[in-house]
Amino acid sequence: MATNAPFIQETPREPLTTTDMEGGPAQHDQYAASALPNPVPNKEAYSDPTTTNTESAMTKRRRRHYRCLCIIFAAIVVLILVIAIPAGVVSKKKNQGHQSQDNAASTGTQTKTASGSKPTTAVDITGGDGSTIKAEDGTTFTYNNKFGGTWVSDRDAPFNNNAQANSWTPPLNQTWTFGKDRIRGVNLGGWFVLEPFISPALYQKYPGAVDEWSLSTLMAADTANGGLDQIEHHYATFMTEADIAEIAGAGLNWVRVPIAFWAIETWPGEPFLAQKSWKYIVRLFGWCRKYGIRVYLDLHTIPGSQNGFNHSGRKGQINFLHGVMGMANAQRTLNYIRVITQFISQPEWRNVVVMFGVMNEAIPRTIGENEMRSFYIEVHRVIRSVSGYGAGNGPYMAFHDGFLSLAPWPDFMRGADRVVLDSHPYFAFNGGPALDPIATGTGADAGGMWPRAACERWATDFSNSRRNYGITIAGEWSNGFNDCGLFLNGVAEKDTVTYGGNCEDWMDASKWDAATKAGIMHFAQASMDALGDNFFWTWKIGKSERGISESPLWSYQQGLREGFMPTDPRTADGTCAALGVVPQQPFDGNYQPWMVGAVGAGAPQDAPRYTWPIAKVADGGPSADLPQYAMTGPIVKLSAPTFTGSDGKAIPSGDGWFNEDDKMGSPAPIPGCNYPDAWDAEGAEIPAGCTLNIGNAGAGPANDPAAAPPA
Repeated sequence: MATNAPFIQETPREPLTTTDMEGGPAQHDQYAASALPNPVPNKEAYSDPTTTNTESAMTKRRRRHYRCLCIIFAAIVVLILVIAIPAGVVSKKKNQGHQSQDNAASTGTQTKTASGSKPTTAVDITGGDGSTIKAEDGTTFTYNNKFGGTWVSDRDAPFNNNAQANSWTPPLNQTWTFGKDRIRGVNLGGWFVLEPFISPALYQKYPGAVDEWSLSTLMAADTANGGLDQIEHHYATFMTEADIAEIAGAGLNWVRVPIAFWAIETWPGEPFLAQKSWKYIVRLFGWCRKYGIRVYLDLHTIPGSQNGFNHSGRKGQINFLHGVMGMANAQRTLNYIRVITQFISQPEWRNVVVMFGVMNEAIPRTIGENEMRSFYIEVHRVIRSVSGYGAGNGPYMAFHDGFLSLAPWPDFMRGADRVVLDSHPYFAFNGGPALDPIATGTGADAGGMWPRAACERWATDFSNSRRNYGITIAGEWSNGFNDCGLFLNGVAEKDTVTYGGNCEDWMDASKWDAATKAGIMHFAQASMDALGDNFFWTWKIGKSERGISESPLWSYQQGLREGFMPTDPRTADGTCAALGVVPQQPFDGNYQPWMVGAVGAGAPQDAPRYTWPIAKVADGGPSADLPQYAMTGPIVKLSAPTFTGSDGKAIPSGDGWFNEDDKMGSPAPIPGCNYPDAWDAEGAEIPAGCTLNIGNAGAGPANDPAAAPPA
C-alpha cells in the first residue's frame, strides 16, 4: 500500500460571505484580491505649515531661498532624465531584442490607454484579449478571447478568484446559478486516464495493450524507453496552459476532468503509475483558476472496475459491488471519494472545483439498480459528512444514470443537498449502420436528418429531467454520428464497428469538403441546444502513428481550428426551435431551493429505503460473508503545491484535509485473510477470516453535519 502524500500547512477554512446583486447570499473567496482602491494619503502630512502674519521677515526670506534652490535642483534632474532615458531605452532594445517584450509580459498588469487602444503591459496580474501571457513553463503566448474574458495571475495571491472566462459567465468569486448560468463545457479526456482512441500512439507502441492495466504492464517492462515514466511525460505534456486559455477563448466556461484513483494510491498487484498524476491535476486547477474556468472533477476509474470498459482501468470483469470482492472494492472507493472531497472542499479550491462526479458509468444492470442507489446515498452521506450541508459547503455531487436513461430517476434522493444527474447521450453506439448522409443541404438544412434527430431525441428528455428531477447535465456527447475512429470501440474490436460505410472517410478530416463540415457543425449546434448544460467529449485527440488524429469527430479543438465546431457556442441556442422541435413543457430555469443548497437541503428523504451496506452482492452472496477491509489504515491526504510570494515567504495552501473531525482510518487488509484477486474475483471462493462488522464500512466522520457544519 502506498504511503501518504506530503502535508502542507493549512489555512483558515471559512470563506467570507456577502450579499450578491440580487440580494441573496453569495460566496466570495477570502483569497480574492481586494477591489478597493489604495487609501488616500493623509493630506496634512504632505502640506506646508500654515503661514501667519506674525512670521518674521527672516523666516520669509529663508523660505524663498529654500524654494529657489528646490526649483534649480528639480530643473537639473529633469535635464538629466531627458538625456538619459532615450539612450537607456535604445541601449536596452539593442542588447535584449525581443526579450524585452517577454520580460514586460512577466511583470505587467494589462491596462488600456485612455483611448481604449490595445492593452499595454505593466504588472503581470491580469489581462484581456490581445494581452501577452507568460505561462507557468516560461513560454509566452497571446491571449485570444473576443468574449470579454479576463485572466488573473498574482504571485502574492495564488488563490485569487477574480478571473472570468467570458462576459456571460460569473467570475470564480461569484456564485454560479444553475438554471440561469449555462454550462458550455468540454471534457479533458485521455489525459489522466489513458484511453486508446484518445492517446493511440502510446497503445500502438505496445501491441497487446488494450487498457491502462496492460499498457502499464508492458510499458514498465520497457525500461530502455523510460518505463512508466512515459506516462508521467504524457501527464506533463498532453495538455498545456495554452489549451486552457484556448478553451476560455472558445467561449467555454467549464471542463470535466476524468481522473484515476491511482492518483491517490495503488495497492500491491496494481500496475498503474501511482501518486504521479495528482500534482498535474492540481496544476490544472491553477490554470482553470487563472482563466476563470470551473471544474467538474470525475472519478473515472474504480478499484475492481465498475463497468468492465477499458477506461475503468482494466477491461473485462466488474468487481465493484459485484462478485466476491464487491464490498471490499466499494470500501476502497468510498475512501477515495472521501479523500478527494476533503481536498476540494478546502476554501482554496472549492470555488474552482465546483462539481464532483463520484463514479463514471457504473452498470446497474449488472450491479443492481437498488444496490447502486444505496451506494449513491452512502456517498452523499460521506461527502456531506466532510463538507457540511448548504451552498458553498463542498462540491455538488454528480452521479451517472447508468445508461438506464433519465426516466427512472425523478423520485431518487429528493431533498438531497446539491445532487446532479449526469447522462452521456451518444449516437455512435446505437448499433445501427448510420448511413444517412451528414454532408447534405445548406443553411438550416445542413446535416440532413442528424440535427433534427439530436433535437428530437434529447431536448424533451433533458427538459423533463430538469423539471422533474433537478439539475441534469450531459457529461459527455460528441459529433460521432457513427462509430468510426481508430480504437474507438477498443484496440482489438475492429470487427465490432457498426457503421455501414467506409470508416476511412471519417478518420481524416483533411479530406472533408465544406458541405461535410457544415453538416457536422449544424449537428453539433443542435446537440448543444437540445442538451442544455453539456460537456463535449473531448477537447483533444492525440495523433496516431500516421501523424494525424484518426477520430476527428471527437475533437473539439480540431473542429474549432478546421471549421466544423462553432467558434461561439451561443450560436447553438435556438437551433432546435428553428428546426421546429420544442419541448411541450420547457424547463423554465428555476430549480427548487433545496436542489442548489438553499432552504430544505439536507439528507435524501428516501435514505431509509436503502440500506448500507447492502444486504447481498450479485454473484457474491450476503455482504456479511464476503471479504472486507478494516478501517485501521493511516489517513491518506492529497497534497497541494507550494506557493512563494514576492517577499520569499511561503503562502499556505491547505493540508488536504478540510474537516479535522474526520479521524477515521483508511481501509486495510485484515491480518491473516487470504484475499482473492480484487480485479479477478468472478467465481472465486469466499475465504475464511476476512469478515467483520461492516455496519460503518464506508468512510467519513460519524457526526451529523446537518447539525453542526464544519467550522
